[in-house]
Amino acid sequence: MTLAPTPPDISIDSPSLSGETPRMTDDFFAKYGFRILRAMRKMIRAVDIHSRKLNTEFKITAPQMICLYSLMQDGPMTLSALAESVSLSASTTNGIVDRLEKKELLVRQRDHVDRRKVYLHITDTGRELTTQAPALLQDQLSDALQHLPELEQAAIALSLERVVELMGARHLDASPHLVPNDSIEPNKEA
Repeated sequence: MTLAPTPPDISIDSPSLSGETPRMTDDFFAKYGFRILRAMRKMIRAVDIHSRKLNTEFKITAPQMICLYSLMQDGPMTLSALAESVSLSASTTNGIVDRLEKKELLVRQRDHVDRRKVYLHITDTGRELTTQAPALLQDQLSDALQHLPELEQAAIALSLERVVELMGARHLDASPHLVPNDSIEPNKEA
């Protein structure tokens, strides 16, 4: 996909010979830059407010909730499988699992055949929490996006991916794990 050329009413200073980054004119920032930054700030704020609500009302963080949702949906799994499922490192996931185990929301159980394997099982308390807690913020976004025409969904995705590139944040790891509440069904073996 090619990006549209810069509109003629927006000027961008050329990079200097010293290799400095191009700077946008005040006119550009007044028209678009401030709107983009304000929208990004609102998104960050919405995530923060939702995370605080989860923590205050349910004493759980969003990453902990995502791990519980994954166990609820996919059933018992090893720590490494859970880490892969939620797109976190094994060491980060281990810390999350330790805290969930202290809260009695999951338990670790050794495999009966291969004693080296330890499986994580969501507890009844963990299941109850996943049904009582408010939907993850991603659920609201996912539901809203599904009601948009496909072309608009694609435009939003491409625009946000472009913003990530412009911020130099393409290399950052982020969990793509979106779990709508209505798709979470307890695994019968759990």
